[in-house]
Amino acid sequence: MEVVQVPVLSDNYVYLAHDGDETAVIDPAVAEPVLAAAAARGWRITQILNTHWHPDHVGANLAIKEATGCQIAGPAGEASKIPGIDRAVADGEQVAVGGAEGVVIDVPGHTAGHNAYYFAGAGVLFCGDTLFALGCGRLFEGTPGQMHASLAKLMALPDATRVYCAHEYTQANARFAVTVEPGNAALAERVVAIDAARASGRPTVPSTIRLERATNPFVRARDVAEFAARRAAKDAFRG
Repeated sequence: MEVVQVPVLSDNYVYLAHDGDETAVIDPAVAEPVLAAAAARGWRITQILNTHWHPDHVGANLAIKEATGCQIAGPAGEASKIPGIDRAVADGEQVAVGGAEGVVIDVPGHTAGHNAYYFAGAGVLFCGDTLFALGCGRLFEGTPGQMHASLAKLMALPDATRVYCAHEYTQANARFAVTVEPGNAALAERVVAIDAARASGRPTVPSTIRLERATNPFVRARDVAEFAARRAAKDAFRG
């Protein structure tokens, strides 16, 4: 599977996942740059995979569907909010892009029905706004317990799994992370790399499960109470 990152809006990433003669779009906020990126590579968009219903993840569903005739899959728990949905998918169900086989993982917390798409053979995870590099999504609809459990599911994936999250939030997340674990040497090293990447205009995404497990204060929380305290502190953080 080849993954192309398309930066849109102020900090969103839309992804093109290509295998064989098929291309999936993950969480299209806007259509034009996504269609252009596919056309530049001669790729045929055959489907859209939505992780959750927020407008900056589904805003271009109908425009891309009209332009390409693609099918749209999205979380069963939010099907009524997903524009143009053709297939509602839930935990454990299979999805495929060309010869790449994927599985749906239910990861509620940011929204009530949020899901992720994991392609084991490719070592790729599309996790929307559940897991970020050095962070996690705000709890707009879910509970701390739900998000803690969702992150634990993702941390059980193989270390080398590439984590494609939907926003470039890493530098801001790093400023908070170092206040939680000031003695974490792996985190300090990562912050230097993050700052260098952003200074030269390079993305900090994808990450890996290994890197998040070693440095992300939210997945490193020992229990739900500690996670909840860290999430509340991040919500109030102005660093």
